[in-house]
Amino acid sequence: MEYSSNKLSKLSGVSARALRHYDDIGLLKPARTASSGYRIYGQDEVNRLQQILFYKELGFSLDDIKKLLSVPDFNREQTFLNHLNELHKKRERLDALICNVSKSIAAMKGEINMTDKEKFEGFKQNMINANEAQYGHEIRAKYGDNIVDNHNSKIKGLSQDEYNEVEKLSSELNNALKAAFEQGDPTSDLAQKACELHKKWLCCFWDSYTPEAHISLAQMYVDDPRFSEYYDKAVAPGCAKFLRDAIYEYCKQ
Repeated sequence: MEYSSNKLSKLSGVSARALRHYDDIGLLKPARTASSGYRIYGQDEVNRLQQILFYKELGFSLDDIKKLLSVPDFNREQTFLNHLNELHKKRERLDALICNVSKSIAAMKGEINMTDKEKFEGFKQNMINANEAQYGHEIRAKYGDNIVDNHNSKIKGLSQDEYNEVEKLSSELNNALKAAFEQGDPTSDLAQKACELHKKWLCCFWDSYTPEAHISLAQMYVDDPRFSEYYDKAVAPGCAKFLRDAIYEYCKQ
């Protein structure tokens, strides 16, 4: 079956303007253009649009989606299985938060007692599930299951004060990194201070620290667009590469 851009828009909930944009950037080209000038989409394009929407729901940028769908050996069935796995993980994160909120409401009503540790369990589990969903496959392949499992156990074992300290440390790191990035010198004292904060932050989760592991992680920040995008948004565009260069210098010392 074929659809005009307007009909496909109504079917999918994607605006006609967005479909034009997808065409312009080469993400979703119509099967053909009618003599009237209207874009016409076939079954292959419908399937591709469904795939695009799945990736968008999982938080991927349009550029990343385009790269993923352009892989020569792209396997649609396997991709659906991966989507299903990610959705299950997403549901687990929501279930953990729902449980936490429900307990909090019951505690406010005096129906149950809720310890300070329980108040943060949902957030910590959500952090673990989010990290697993976004980076778990690559991290486990690179460092092994034991290291990742130990990392997750350390997060679960954080006390309220320790959890707050990690959040504070993360904020201090980003502020120091932003100031160093504005100076533009990864070898500066300020940049090296940011690296020291980064090491301290890592040691909240790692069982042991080595400069080699630190450098390997820094390189991943540059190689993996998801890491790069985080630092580009949280600090400044190009910051992932700056941090990588600063950590190289830090670890040489």
